[in-house]
Amino acid sequence: MENRTEINELGEFGLIKRLTQNIELHNASSVLGVGDDAAVIDHFGRQTVVTTDLLIEGVHFDLAYTPLKHLGYKSVIVNLSDVYAMNAVPTQITVSIGFSNRFSVEALDEFYEGVYAACNKYGVDLVGGDTSSSQKGFVIAITAIGEVAPDKYVRRDTAQKGDLICCSGDLGAAYVGLLFLEREKKIFVESPQVQPDLEGESYVIGRLLKPEARKDIVAFFEESGIIPTSMIDISDGLSSEILHLCQDSGLGCVLYEEKIPISEDMKRAAFKFEIDPTVCALSGGEDYELLFTLPQSEYEKLVLNEQISVIGYMTEPEKGMKLVTKGGSTHDLAAQGWNAFKKTRD
Repeated sequence: MENRTEINELGEFGLIKRLTQNIELHNASSVLGVGDDAAVIDHFGRQTVVTTDLLIEGVHFDLAYTPLKHLGYKSVIVNLSDVYAMNAVPTQITVSIGFSNRFSVEALDEFYEGVYAACNKYGVDLVGGDTSSSQKGFVIAITAIGEVAPDKYVRRDTAQKGDLICCSGDLGAAYVGLLFLEREKKIFVESPQVQPDLEGESYVIGRLLKPEARKDIVAFFEESGIIPTSMIDISDGLSSEILHLCQDSGLGCVLYEEKIPISEDMKRAAFKFEIDPTVCALSGGEDYELLFTLPQSEYEKLVLNEQISVIGYMTEPEKGMKLVTKGGSTHDLAAQGWNAFKKTRD
């Protein structure tokens, strides 16, 4: 049987010391990290962006099928994605967790292994946080800090009429991964002896459990001299995010269904549930891809990057927000993205 150390054996300071003992700082801007009353960060004349996310067990994640190491990794990624969506580079994070006594020290070690794996991959420093007991379940609050040159940050409300609408990667796979895991959990609850059947679904499940943030796209902007006119990360589904850009910028849009990037793996997996892959892409969420707008004059620069798809354009507000289907008919776009408050309502 594996060793289990109760949290109270270490106490709060002992636990913090254990979880943060191997921190290596990656950024010159991290002047003082964990171990004092506050961290000290100096961004040398660049502007600082700050974002925070709260992840709550039973609302945002289910530990029945989410390994703690993956959860630690993903918790960091969802914050870094928001920093990249500002066209900024993440440099530091703080991590605060609340946990009940069903979690051992070893379980928290595993969670932090994932946190450090993400920090190392993205060159980000963990500089602080807090730990607390919680009445039930696991609560995670992460703040990410990034830096950007003063004239380079990108907002949501600055798209222009005629701009191309672009997105990175492919969409909808994380949602289909969730459908598989929820299905297998239900089967397991009813018949614990049945082995999970996830054969051939590693892509969609990986997109849910271990997403990545699009550091490469922001680096590509820098190399190509591109500054998007507006940008947002896709955490709640494409239709929900494009509505944010349109409403905030006071514009309409036209999206083309045939241009929405969907992977073959996701398409195959969606058909197993007899659902339309386009619906998954529009309403699924948790893709952590970047959705952005650019002047049409920048189109030539995009051709070099096969990770970017042009999926539509911004229009005057009177035209509304439209989706042109593969069959050529036009529909109003509605936001049916993921809602963190849905699950908590009766």
